[in-house]
Amino acid sequence: MRNKITEFIKKEAVLAVSVICALITVVFMPPDQEYGSYIDWHVLCLLLCLMAVVEGVKRIGAFRSMTYQILKKINNGRILAITMVMLPFFSAMLVTNDVALLVFVPFTMALLDKIGCHFAVIPMLVLQTIGANLGSMATPVGNPQNLFLYSAFGLSMSEFLQATLSLTLVSLAGLLAASFFLLPAKLPPMALEKEEMENGNRLWIYGGLFVVCLLTVFHMIPAVWMTIIVIAVIFILDKKLLKDLDISLLATFICFFIVSGNLGRMEEIKVFLQGLLEKNTLLTSIATSQVISNVPAAVLLSGFTEDWMGLLRGVNIGGLGTPIASLASLITLKLYLRRKNAEGIRFLIVFLIANIIGLGILIAINSRL
Repeated sequence: MRNKITEFIKKEAVLAVSVICALITVVFMPPDQEYGSYIDWHVLCLLLCLMAVVEGVKRIGAFRSMTYQILKKINNGRILAITMVMLPFFSAMLVTNDVALLVFVPFTMALLDKIGCHFAVIPMLVLQTIGANLGSMATPVGNPQNLFLYSAFGLSMSEFLQATLSLTLVSLAGLLAASFFLLPAKLPPMALEKEEMENGNRLWIYGGLFVVCLLTVFHMIPAVWMTIIVIAVIFILDKKLLKDLDISLLATFICFFIVSGNLGRMEEIKVFLQGLLEKNTLLTSIATSQVISNVPAAVLLSGFTEDWMGLLRGVNIGGLGTPIASLASLITLKLYLRRKNAEGIRFLIVFLIANIIGLGILIAINSRL
């Protein structure tokens, strides 16, 4: 029994930590009828369906085929590295940081394995995660906290861009500079074998399901209908796929929803946060994001301040820092830890160093705006 528990903790370290954190808050806030309101079912349904679609695309060999096409056209490592970091940065502006990482992290690991650049996997994934988190701050639909604050404060698009555009441009410049050195200019010699998709016609079906997911992101299709459509279609196409989905990722999100929900109901914490917001909204929202993640932080703090710009910038910048700061970062961590011979400690060290540097730069830039 003990061996099974140890093995589970090693395999699902992030989930184990999230369960412990949730249980600690449960001690102070016992379960009641309000627990049901903690869970963002919209986000969980989106994650489930996107994981299913991405797994389906992976199974038909689309990632292998895409890898072949990119390597056939790009033989310069510098350009390849910049391309791989910019893909999640720009796509997150339209499809959210969660979606961008679900799509590009598995693809990136497959590509780097193909070209024999295993040494670059961790720094590449770290920069992609930072890129998705920072790129998503550019638009109201880039991440859940932006959608919430855009609506809660009744912002116009010009007001929103006034708060985020300059920081997005600084982030772009920093990511371009950092990604330039990820891969050597001359890639290792490799024998490229043409990769073709199996059941290529299914790509159109998965593409259609992906569009359904995006329509749900933009609140054009209810999450429940999206879930029914996606799961039903995939069950018909490949029902075995559903058994291989990473349900532990959804469990991790549920645990952190419980943590943030309980903290938000503790009167002492509310009073403490209100006092901090009066002093500095931006730094308070950054610090809060490190503990309960930026989406719950935006919801929690919005009721205590009228400084929407400081809060908006803070929860977006605050996506950098700990892996918890942005729940999207947990997606990268989970996907990486499933990799054979994954180096979890090294990943966390590189992740924290890069995030702290980025966080410090953006805080300094913000002080000059």
